[in-house]
Amino acid sequence: MKTIEKILYHIKYEGPVTAKVLADKFQLTTMGIRQHLQAMEEQGLVDAYDVKVKVGRPTRHWQLTSQGHQHFSDHHAELAIQTLDAVSDLFGQQGLQAIIAQREQQTLTHYQAAIADCPDLKSKLMTLTELRLRDGYMAELINDDHGFLLIENHCPICLAATRCPSLCHSELTIFQHLLGENTLIQRQEHIITGQRRCAYRITSK
Repeated sequence: MKTIEKILYHIKYEGPVTAKVLADKFQLTTMGIRQHLQAMEEQGLVDAYDVKVKVGRPTRHWQLTSQGHQHFSDHHAELAIQTLDAVSDLFGQQGLQAIIAQREQQTLTHYQAAIADCPDLKSKLMTLTELRLRDGYMAELINDDHGFLLIENHCPICLAATRCPSLCHSELTIFQHLLGENTLIQRQEHIITGQRRCAYRITSK
């Protein structure tokens, strides 16, 4: 993988980052990383902002632009949107909702089979994270003092969900049915509202 691709993936997973952090991560000079970032900025993939510190000059942080996020977009996203529009035109909103409901049920059935032998919430979430990772969501699971945080750094259905928000509601419904009524799931970050990732806080009631 080229250095630029590595940088893009790192920022996608970790969020805004300094050139020094990237240099340490990839064992390159800070100057070399800055040259890569400047080239990426010229391509419209990243931009920068300064953060004030107590002592010294502000530190420059680099983040993905909208075009940078689109670098990870699913190649079939436009086809999905065209399909949703066609279903809506032919069968109306009722037909569209029926398609979404069917997708929801198929996904839920697949996930339920995968976690069937998981004895507790943690093992279920670890399995779910792996499933979402395979499905292209760049998922990761964090276990902290507040419970679990399921993070999805990418959404392969983002463009379709922007056109049809019911898809996002469907995702949340799948998680809730999968983990049961004794589990509280709260979406704390949401890609289609402009945030860089989707994040779900998951706790036992």
